[in-house]
Amino acid sequence: MEASCTAKIGRPLGNPLEFPLLSLYLAASFAPETKVKLPFRDLSLENQSIRDELLQALTETLDSGTFILGPKVAAFEAAVAERVGTRVAVGVASGSDALVIGLRALGVGPGDEVITSPFTFVATPEAIVRVGARPVFVDIDQETLALDPQRVEDAITPRTRALLPVHVFGRVADMASIMDLARRHGLVVLEDAAQAMGAKLDGRSAGSLGHAAAFSFFPTKNLGALGDGGMLTTDSLQVAEIARSLRQHGKVGPGFEEVGYNSRLDALQAAVLLAKLPHLERWTAERRAIAAQYAEAFRGMDGVTCPLDPGGDAHVFHQYAVRVAGGRREVLAAWLASRGVETKVYYSPLASQFAGYGVGAGALPVAERAAAELLCLPVYGGMAGGVLGELLRA
Repeated sequence: MEASCTAKIGRPLGNPLEFPLLSLYLAASFAPETKVKLPFRDLSLENQSIRDELLQALTETLDSGTFILGPKVAAFEAAVAERVGTRVAVGVASGSDALVIGLRALGVGPGDEVITSPFTFVATPEAIVRVGARPVFVDIDQETLALDPQRVEDAITPRTRALLPVHVFGRVADMASIMDLARRHGLVVLEDAAQAMGAKLDGRSAGSLGHAAAFSFFPTKNLGALGDGGMLTTDSLQVAEIARSLRQHGKVGPGFEEVGYNSRLDALQAAVLLAKLPHLERWTAERRAIAAQYAEAFRGMDGVTCPLDPGGDAHVFHQYAVRVAGGRREVLAAWLASRGVETKVYYSPLASQFAGYGVGAGALPVAERAAAELLCLPVYGGMAGGVLGELLRA
């Protein structure tokens, strides 16, 4: 069940004074324009906290003269594999490329179907289309916002080749059930762990739970580069070998055996990420502390439901998304904006944007409701205190 900040959701509108969200809206409507005090993201905070380490890492790389692959990339690959708990990791140019290369390395191609979530960033189904396969959207679980395993089994056909679960917002999907389905039906599983670096479920890290996993190091991620970057993790040496070939135009030995990609993680980004990696646990703890403060602050607010924190590191809060019922999401967003707090909405319904793949309106009600009701609040390392404290006391 969801962790409710309130027990009252979806009552019909009556006396405005009985409805805190409406009162907030009225207050925001007549408030003067407010300067942003708490931006949705401020990447400078984490970077400034380790500025000297980052500058040293960049200087060392500049002096080395090696900028594509090389020792820094190899060291970062080894560090990620150790942290995630896989035999190997392969650095690529982006999380999107990690998905594409991961699918191809697992043998997914034209004519195959890949079951995935309709509630994710567009890169997830886009990767499936890019390898010539067909995305099959299956509705999500109300609590985790990830693929609902019970619905997945009903969608498996003779053409199904892979499952692509997404650890959305940093919450680990029900991988035990998904892997059980994969074993029983002979399918491969690629985790979209783009938002879940550092997350764990039952002692195992996101990125080690499927046959392979794709990570993103886009600057806004919990472990973010100063540009693009991605990683494929796996226990399969064969999958890793194929991935290494594909990231270099299909290169095998001195020649090129198939059409690949120009998708190599560069040494400057690897150096930055190596410097940041030891701080990930501290930043994750800060995110979890902010999430706990939000949950307490919204407790008792009519119509607002907070995300459930399953405890441990099963949720690393890449985003903190509250559910606002009754079509009143914009009311809460307006009130927060009146207090200088930026918010964002994730995600728009993907199934309607991939209309050629046989999913009509109303076919994925849980995902559609999430798209209509969720509002994401600022959550990142270094933002605790100050304006956040003022907001939580409001």
